[in-house]
Amino acid sequence: MEKSRFPRGYKVYFPLVLLFALLVFVMPRSPKFNYDYRKGSLWMYEDLVSQFDFPLLKSEEQYKAELQRAGSTVVPVYRQDPAVLDAAYAELASSDMGIYNDLKPLINTSLGRIYSKGVLPKNTAYDPADVMYIQREVRASKLPFQEVYTVQSAAYELRQSILPEAPEQVVDSLFNAVLVGLISSDLVFDQQLTDLIQEDNAKQVSPTIGVIKAGQTLVSQGELITEGVEQMLDSYKAEYEANVGYAGSPVLQWVGNSLVALFLVLVLFFAIYFCNYHIFEQYNKYLYVLLVFALSAVASFVVAQTEPRYFYMVPYTLIALYLLAFFTRRLVFIVYFISLLPMLIVAPEGIELFFIYLCGGVAVIYVFDYFNRGWLQFVSALITFAVMALVWMSFRMVDGIDTFTTLRPLGHLSLAALLAVAGYPLIYLFEKMFMLVSSSKLVELSDTSRPLLRMLADKAPGTFQHSLQVMNLSDAVARAIDANIPLIRAAALYHDIGKIANPQCFTENENPGVRYHEGLTPKESAQEIIRHVADGLALAEKYSVPGVLRDFISSHHGTTCTAYFMTQYLNAGGDPSDTAGFYYNGVRPVTREQVILMLCDAVEAASRSLKDYSEQSISDLVDKIVDGKADDGQLSDSDISLREINKIKEVMKSYLKQMYHSRVSYPKRETKA
Repeated sequence: MEKSRFPRGYKVYFPLVLLFALLVFVMPRSPKFNYDYRKGSLWMYEDLVSQFDFPLLKSEEQYKAELQRAGSTVVPVYRQDPAVLDAAYAELASSDMGIYNDLKPLINTSLGRIYSKGVLPKNTAYDPADVMYIQREVRASKLPFQEVYTVQSAAYELRQSILPEAPEQVVDSLFNAVLVGLISSDLVFDQQLTDLIQEDNAKQVSPTIGVIKAGQTLVSQGELITEGVEQMLDSYKAEYEANVGYAGSPVLQWVGNSLVALFLVLVLFFAIYFCNYHIFEQYNKYLYVLLVFALSAVASFVVAQTEPRYFYMVPYTLIALYLLAFFTRRLVFIVYFISLLPMLIVAPEGIELFFIYLCGGVAVIYVFDYFNRGWLQFVSALITFAVMALVWMSFRMVDGIDTFTTLRPLGHLSLAALLAVAGYPLIYLFEKMFMLVSSSKLVELSDTSRPLLRMLADKAPGTFQHSLQVMNLSDAVARAIDANIPLIRAAALYHDIGKIANPQCFTENENPGVRYHEGLTPKESAQEIIRHVADGLALAEKYSVPGVLRDFISSHHGTTCTAYFMTQYLNAGGDPSDTAGFYYNGVRPVTREQVILMLCDAVEAASRSLKDYSEQSISDLVDKIVDGKADDGQLSDSDISLREINKIKEVMKSYLKQMYHSRVSYPKRETKA
């Protein structure tokens, strides 16, 4: 097996430089409060002393309660209509009171006094202790309801003001005839202005309850963080991150950001190098990984600089889905883990968010294999949300039951899970942009009703059955070593399509009594066999089979020889130095999936020639073929490990033993004479 090679060439490093520049450009340059704390835990850092004066913020519960009280306190506003008093004066002047006309000056004075305070509309509900605003012309004054008149109290006041000057019977007669019509409401309720004042009252509620002076110790090392201490720390953190400018050198800040960006890029680079260095050679896949990481990092940095609370609704699990469409779960998890690091660095609750999305990503990586089609994707989103919500609630339980004051983060997490489903169709755009083949496309290509596979089944049925057996065997092996299962299944079905061109050349397709190779020399027979690789590549190009599957066609025999015919040739006295015509002109397998297909193809074909399917004979066959391929150098360019080779052997032996197990021998039924 080949050792990992350090990539060379500017094509690998130039995109990394661009990624580094992008991270430095979008990275937040505001200070971050670099302390993690929770109520009920101990302060494990040095004593924290306030460096500046800052307001002590009310808790969210206190502030909401005061806002609610302010919003529920309604101070009504009434506009006084001066035309009402003028109309009363005019009506009094035009009325005939007979011998009591000399009372009009007194009545005028009383009307002026009454209307100077105001008369409320009839049926106005109020508490005399409540207050109100009365707008007279352009000015408004605030006074209690008990200082204004109702229509009834105004009429009573007018009657009482006349009684000293006339007999009661005369006053009652004048009142019923003239005076009662002089009293009406001159205060008009102003709903719009009342609402504005109510809103203004709510705005006047201060979110602070005092000021902490610079130099005051906020918390000491080893001190228990109580609710009051947590409130001071939250206030100090908010002021620090919102208004405190960077006090150091701008050059040092840029250098620090550059170093952080550099290490993020290096971690990603070495993760790819250690996990699957062949991605550097598959340039489209390499660029795609960098793009996915860049999307996650930019989203984290932008949210950190705009509204940090929206971190709960960023669909980070979509990053895992974008990777899962083209890579194995091992690489997906590593890159997804690294893609969350920018969020861990800049988010206010970075550790909690990191763990929430890490668990959500693991869940979606696992369940998406089962729920990845149509409406089932919403089942995947529901499971992912349930996992993230459970992790969030576990943190709340650690903090204390009183931290369940708001469920808004759960709503944001549910939106993040739904956005992951909504954003998944973009995978087909990325598939076209980067010329990749997604898992969904591979599953589609594995449909045996597709034209090329139907042609294989019709013209070379033996080869088609062989391909199905290789597919099942490869599937079992791929699951054991976490290889790309959709890829290996599709590759197994298409690897021998070249036999369509000349099916009778291969024993699995020969008709009874037909011997295709009779009359041909060993070298001619070998050439006929070898030609199926070139024929397969030609058919793959004609039917637009993706390049990733064509690689399997050219590598499934590697550079091996047609051992049967070369042995015939040498046994017949052929020249040992003239054996080049017996070797395939393919390429040796590079990826683990290509190695799996080569070994499973050879083992499945050879197993058909066994006469004894005992456990020992199957084990010897598998060891002979796998070790023979390794000794021949066919695996020297691949990235497969010795441990994985041994695992492949175990799985193939187990599979073949189950496939060729002995059947029950049915006894013959005895018949009576």
